[in-house]
Parts: sequence; structure tokens; C-alpha cells
Amino acid sequence: MNANQVLVVKCGGNHDVNATEICADIADLTQDGHQVVVVHGGSADIDSLAQRLDVPQRRMVSPDGVSARYTDEATMEVVTLALAGAVKPRLVAELQRRGVPAVGMTGMDAGMLQASRKTAHRALIDGRTVVVRDDHSGRIGEVRSELLTTLLSEGYVPVISPPAADEHGFPVNADADRAAAALATSLNADRLVLLTGAPGVLTDADDEDSVLDEYEVSGTAAPGEFARGGMALKLVAAREALQGGVPQVTVSDGRHENAVTDVLHGAGTQIVLTPGQEQAPDRNPEQNRSS
Repeated sequence: MNANQVLVVKCGGNHDVNATEICADIADLTQDGHQVVVVHGGSADIDSLAQRLDVPQRRMVSPDGVSARYTDEATMEVVTLALAGAVKPRLVAELQRRGVPAVGMTGMDAGMLQASRKTAHRALIDGRTVVVRDDHSGRIGEVRSELLTTLLSEGYVPVISPPAADEHGFPVNADADRAAAALATSLNADRLVLLTGAPGVLTDADDEDSVLDEYEVSGTAAPGEFARGGMALKLVAAREALQGGVPQVTVSDGRHENAVTDVLHGAGTQIVLTPGQEQAPDRNPEQNRSS
């Protein structure tokens, strides 16, 4: 295991992921000389807070079958409160308890994550194909990473989550896996680690022994036959990171101790691009520009 790697670690947001043990592992890795950026979502906390506030939650399915949260104005507020007000403080406190100088930020801080919000798009919602016009979500088009670079050089561990900022400076929801991919690309990270509630990509969702050592994703097509549920977006994020130049992307188990260290020793599913598709033909070269 090489020392002094730049690692971007996405900590999954469901209850199965053991955030306490992940923080303990990150503390050990920083002691060993690694520079670590933690990116988190918080689907379980968002759903719980939405229920408490009586804000209905819905899912959208894109034409290629990828599911995402339908973020209307009320849900945007819930997302911001849950991620910035609950999940992030827990992670920062756990890291600091272990001697890690963690700094919590959203993608809006210092304009770090710039996203473009679609004014209208087609999606399948509640079984019907509709044109969505009030969705407060967007795709990250630019990462301003100067602050992160400074923090890392001074020994801090940034802890980052959505929301991002749209072209008018307003908050927009952005998928945390894809945010992690954009950050890894901008920082020229050595590895992107996507931790989830499964040992990796499974050929059979009901059989954890069916985990694949390697999974090939197309540079242009939908993620593939084993991309079920939240795994689809992880594979989209993995593809974007690989196309952006991140040399290694792994989907692995975030439920046990030493989750990140185990990845560095070969655990999880290594994601690779279909040969000859190292860069998508229509990829915008400015997409992940660091200014």
C-alpha cells in the first residue's frame, strides 16, 4: 500500500453503513500519511426528517432506468437540513473525537460545487411519464477545488455533501456519489472509494457471495444488468471518475471496520471502463474543471 495517496471516500447514507468504523479507519489512514476527502449523502436521515416534517417523498426514474430523489422546494429544504444539520455534524464529531481535524462543508461553501439545474426533463414518477419542472436538482459541471487543496496540504480532512450551487447561486440537490466522482477528478485523486451496504457489485442481489472482483462499465450506455437500485448511480459515478482520469474506483462494503484499508488491499469490486471507451465521445472538457 503506497503512502501519501489522495483518497476520496464516499460514505453511503443508509443505516447499514457503519460511519463510526469508517471514521476510525480514516483516522488511521491519515496517521499513515494519506490525504482523505470524505463525501457523504444521507438518504436515511433525509427520509426520516421528511417523515417528521410531513414532507412527501417521491422517486424519479430517468429514461435509462436510473432512480433519483424528486427534489421539490420543500424536499430541498429537508435535504439541506438533514445533510448539513445532522449527518455532517455526526461525522465531523466522530473524526475529531479520534484526533482528526475535520472540516465540514457543503458544495455551496466557497462555490465549491457548481451545478446546472434542468428547467424541465422527462421522468417516470409514480408509474407515469411526466415533464418535471419543479425539481431542484442538478448535475455538477464545475469544481472549485482551491480551498480543498489548501485544507489537505495543511492536514485537514474535508467532509463534504450536497447541496451544490446552481448558476444563480441557489442550492440544488446533487447525487453524492457523482459529487464524489467530480471531486476526485478535480483533485487528481489516486482512488475513489464508494462505500455501501453490500460487499460490492453483486450478480445476485440476494447472495452476498456473488460479489464481483471487477465490473466493466460502458463509457456511453446504461450501467448494465447488475445495476439495481442505488448501485446504478454508483456505477454512473464510477464511470465519470474513470473518464475524468481517476486511476482506480472501487465499490465496497461500508458495514465493517477497516472498510477503506481493506479496499487498498484489494477488497470490493474494481470498476473499469470498457476498453476503447476511456473518454465518452460527447464529454464536455470543462465539465470537471477546477478554477
